[in-house]
Amino acid sequence: MRIDAHQHFWRIADRAGQWPPPELAAIHRDFTPEDMRPLLADAGVDGTVLVQTMENEADTAFMLDLADRTPFILGVVGWTDMKASDAPAKITRLARHPKLKGFRPMLQDISDDRWIDDPRLDPAVVAMIEQGLVFDALVLPRHLEPLLAFARRYPNLPIVIDHGAKPPIVEGRIIGWHVHMKALAELPHVHCKLSGLLTEAGDQRPQAVRPYAETILDLFGSERVIWGSDWPVLRLAGEYGTWLDQCLDIVPAEHHAAVFGGNANRFYRLGV
Repeated sequence: MRIDAHQHFWRIADRAGQWPPPELAAIHRDFTPEDMRPLLADAGVDGTVLVQTMENEADTAFMLDLADRTPFILGVVGWTDMKASDAPAKITRLARHPKLKGFRPMLQDISDDRWIDDPRLDPAVVAMIEQGLVFDALVLPRHLEPLLAFARRYPNLPIVIDHGAKPPIVEGRIIGWHVHMKALAELPHVHCKLSGLLTEAGDQRPQAVRPYAETILDLFGSERVIWGSDWPVLRLAGEYGTWLDQCLDIVPAEHHAAVFGGNANRFYRLGV
């Protein structure tokens, strides 16, 4: 199966005062499974992983409800306050839903860059490991050092770095990002998503994406790179099929089955 391991749905009415702002007209509207269904059909994508976009459990409930009614949604990455005293109980409760596969704190929006490097996360992480859940790391390059400390503390927690940690493609800087990503890639339980890079490339896209995508493949190898569209955020930078074709061109053909489906199926335990 071909799997899109990173996409979103939302209702603008639920997002008062939150991103995206009205000036981002391409994505400032509702996005539902019906909007995505023809894109998946045209691209030959069989299923998706639906990822949270708001720091509240109502968003997680919204996504799980969609997953119940939408066969192509194979898994959901939700949100809960991982430092709350009742986090283990909430994680255990949410994990009863068969399509709940993991959690994602929105680290890129947290003012404390070292939020993730905190032993107070221990009870929540233990609960995640016990429930067979994974951790999506929505980070920027400045978070990679504390993320490394977090990853070393929890070798039994499967971790995936979203959007290649949003490297500074517009500035053309790669060395510092590469150093930190290399350290994370040395940990066998850390994976990386080939997603979101086109949006980070600004006016230099798409040609500027290739060195960063090839670096991700080189560091993490074909068995720990997972493709995702980041749709509908992708609409700010390009079209669904165009991004898929670009990635199919970058990834050697012998690794397509893994990067574009097999790795997501294994990492998220999708069972397909």
